[in-house]
Amino acid sequence: MPDIPPNFATLFLATGNLLNLALPNRIFYENQDGYTQQEYERKIAWTGERFRALNADVLAVQEVWDEAALKDCIAASGLRYDFVAVPGAENIPPAQGAQGTPRVGIATRLHVEDVRSFTEFQPGFVVDVPGLGPHTRFERPPLLATLRMKHGQLVHVMSVHLKSKRPKFLQDANGNAVEDRDDRKVAVRASLRSLLMRGAEAAALRCIVIDLMRGSGTPLVVMGDFNDNPHSVTTQLVAATSDVAYDKAARDVALFNAYEMQGESALKKDVAYSHIHQGYPEVLDQILVSEEFMPGSHHNLGDVRRVDYFNDHLHEGRDRSRSDHGFVRALLRLRTN
Repeated sequence: MPDIPPNFATLFLATGNLLNLALPNRIFYENQDGYTQQEYERKIAWTGERFRALNADVLAVQEVWDEAALKDCIAASGLRYDFVAVPGAENIPPAQGAQGTPRVGIATRLHVEDVRSFTEFQPGFVVDVPGLGPHTRFERPPLLATLRMKHGQLVHVMSVHLKSKRPKFLQDANGNAVEDRDDRKVAVRASLRSLLMRGAEAAALRCIVIDLMRGSGTPLVVMGDFNDNPHSVTTQLVAATSDVAYDKAARDVALFNAYEMQGESALKKDVAYSHIHQGYPEVLDQILVSEEFMPGSHHNLGDVRRVDYFNDHLHEGRDRSRSDHGFVRALLRLRTN
């Protein structure tokens, strides 16, 4: 009797940094003006159009100051998401949105089994940062959603935003500089602070990934703004993809770049970048997947069919109504039999 070919369910996932998505007339950084009503409406309309083009089943977002603003973007898209959450950026009184730094969120059409934010680093992963002291927690806590697809398959999806490369200069309690920012050696030390903080966050995120994946069999997708490229030390701290080359057992807790896992039939165009810094294209926004999407794995449950980059707007000039990041979308398949 011939083998029955597998049936597949498709899953569209997308990630996007929304560049300070906040309600109008609300100060999110002391050195920046809030959005006027007109600016806000323009930003909501633009972001809604992007969401409609992505049409993802699961949407991971970063740089959200107000959960209410994200809901406005979704309403503008015309799409329906039964679950929308940005922990730490809620607007139901007495909450007044995120304070100090923006948050990450998830919107999805799938059934939500569980949602968790991770704030503190695990013991042993605190790092001393020169001039700042112990770095003990994520600036923007990663958000994990455990989702159930229609055929019953559970999938873990995480939205993340690691510390940027922007130099971390020391400030007083009122936000005033206490270092000479024109001193090049001071600037080096400030950049080192950012690197140490991002490295500590990457290592702490790796611990979460290991705990989720080790022997579980539940697929995991980690996506968001890593503020570094796929082969950087910090990204590989999270993914540990290279460990698989000399230790096959490492697949159980490794993550793989979805773009590099695409099926042979996928059209891999030379436009795979999500940010432009000083004229140079970079891949900062990434989708990483677990072993269950790796062809040939004993634990394979599906595959990565296609990864698309929505980045044309990066060439349209600087405008804070648009994001300064491209959006990344992956089409995954999971077997239903």
